[in-house]
Amino acid sequence: MVSVRIHTSIGLLSALLGAYSMLPAQQPAPAPAPLNVSGQIVVAGHSTPYLIRHLPISSFPDLPVELAVLLNRRGCLIPQTYEAHQPENVIHTSLERVGSSDWAVLCSERGTVSLLVYFSSAPASLLVLAAAPETERLQAHDPSGVLGFNWGIDPASPEQIRTAQIGLLHRPALVDHDAVADTLVDHRTVYHFYLKTAWIVLEMPQ
Repeated sequence: MVSVRIHTSIGLLSALLGAYSMLPAQQPAPAPAPLNVSGQIVVAGHSTPYLIRHLPISSFPDLPVELAVLLNRRGCLIPQTYEAHQPENVIHTSLERVGSSDWAVLCSERGTVSLLVYFSSAPASLLVLAAAPETERLQAHDPSGVLGFNWGIDPASPEQIRTAQIGLLHRPALVDHDAVADTLVDHRTVYHFYLKTAWIVLEMPQ
């Protein structure tokens, strides 16, 4: 009886090893995207170097857990402008209505940057307001000639918007909640404002 048990155990072990060997090999986890991306683009017929710095989602610990999960699921990194001295391009403000707790984020994923908005009233979804290849958001900024990332976002209060509209011949009425100030550094700023059920770009002086 002892020999029967031994043979049975060996047979069971062989069967298990054979079944395991037939399982598909586990694929290695994809390597995380690099935080600093450099390369060359052609500007005015000349090959020009660029450098774009990014931060991981973990650099923004105040993000709601639900939003952090959505951003990580997309594979987002947060691009930083060439003039950044602290983490930027993640903002928390009242975008949907007065007193709401909302977020806007620049998300870099596979060479494309998207301006995403997260409403606390809809925690399972992200809205895309704008998107562009990272290499279309570059400019020279120091004597080295290396191009840097120039797209930044900030919260804009009703008072800030009113001040920005001061050059208009007929200024619109004061808005009642915040907007996203969408800026190309040293160039222009547009203001994305959520009005009832749609996003609009507020009128500004030319």
